[in-house]
Amino acid sequence: MTDEAQAQVGGPPTALTAHSGAPLSGETTAPGDKSISHRSLILGALARGVTDIKGLLEGEDVRRTAAAMAAFGARVERLGPGRWRVDGAGGFSEPADVVDCGNAGTGVRLIMGAASGFPLTATFTGDGSLRGRPMGRVLKPLGLMGATWMGREGNRLPLSLRGGDLQAIRYVLPEPSAQVKSAVLLAGLNAWGETRIVEPVLTRDHTERMLRAFGAEVSVEDGPEGRLISLKGGQALKAVAVQVPGDPSSAAFPIVAALITPGSSVTVRGVLLNPLRCGLFDTLKEMGADLEITNERSAGGETVGDITARHSRLRGVTVPEDRAASMIDEYPILAVAAACASGPTVMRGLGELRIKESDRIALMAAGLTACGVQVEEEPEGMIVVGTADANHPVRGGAMATTHGDHRIAMSFLVLGLAARAPVSVDQPAMIATSFPGFTSLMASLGARIEAA
Repeated sequence: MTDEAQAQVGGPPTALTAHSGAPLSGETTAPGDKSISHRSLILGALARGVTDIKGLLEGEDVRRTAAAMAAFGARVERLGPGRWRVDGAGGFSEPADVVDCGNAGTGVRLIMGAASGFPLTATFTGDGSLRGRPMGRVLKPLGLMGATWMGREGNRLPLSLRGGDLQAIRYVLPEPSAQVKSAVLLAGLNAWGETRIVEPVLTRDHTERMLRAFGAEVSVEDGPEGRLISLKGGQALKAVAVQVPGDPSSAAFPIVAALITPGSSVTVRGVLLNPLRCGLFDTLKEMGADLEITNERSAGGETVGDITARHSRLRGVTVPEDRAASMIDEYPILAVAAACASGPTVMRGLGELRIKESDRIALMAAGLTACGVQVEEEPEGMIVVGTADANHPVRGGAMATTHGDHRIAMSFLVLGLAARAPVSVDQPAMIATSFPGFTSLMASLGARIEAA
């Protein structure tokens, strides 16, 4: 059992605490990419035939998507660690019960898009966090296509969705969101006509890439309004084998830990290097990070490589706002790197962080302030003033409130590895939603993270 799970056995959630100590060293492999894991299960269920998946992330969020695909009629089987088989029937059938997506925001939004293309009614729910997150951004375009729904005030779960007989639309994304884009594309597979999506700001393109791998024709071209993605309805998907690369969002934690812990050198193998997912690595290099990428290769239509991170003297930077879409999940760990840098790091255009699993801007600002870091919180951003150098690391010595947000918890545990005093986090069991075995992996590199 992992430390994050042990931390709440036998009673209410307690804590994990990270202590500074020896340098981090060694090699490891990041868990499978979360975005590609969700999509491989969903596309496998929509396809006809058997999809064999290797390297699937086995966190709780992805397991919820696997269970949902079984509820919609696919045969889903775990063959071994990271190895799964999905036997799809070429479409969805109506589930017999409520589909509980747990904490999986990506999962529920993509599944609602896919389900909208079929003449069925499905009721979706989730945990307390997911039930509090708005679904309006994805329901709006699905409604324009002809789907209907009934739910709680504010378009929140639980809600019942009715699909079928959709009409294709041309939709300009009002804000950068790969989840909304993907939901519309999945609905468009079974819509009348050609679905067209305009992206003024580019977002991760895994859905487009994977649709092609499953046999769909997807057109992508740049135009005056932005990138235009087109997909004709009525296309059938064919099962393929999927190799899931390492998740850059998860690799970010040991990488930043090595950068801020004196004497450290850590290599993370097999990391996804999709250019629309590398914003954090670009930013860290601008901050002076010693990052080396080697052994670049192709896997499943994506570029992967090995990343070596060595302890570095970081400096504050202003992160371009248009980079946010390529690293939206990595801003909490970037804020930790910024706290250990010299000078201010300005991060703006992050309004989406207010409606993630938690208000990530507020929680990072509060936790860093409690650890002695100067933070200026803004409505859609924050400025972190790093004062650390070789002789003055971050003070630490605080308990960070996470509201059950896995990325907040992991970020503050990484900070504790370089702080003068230990840093603790509450509700650590939620780490398993995206990074099962996080504490074990970090311990293998020399980190000291202990359950209370």
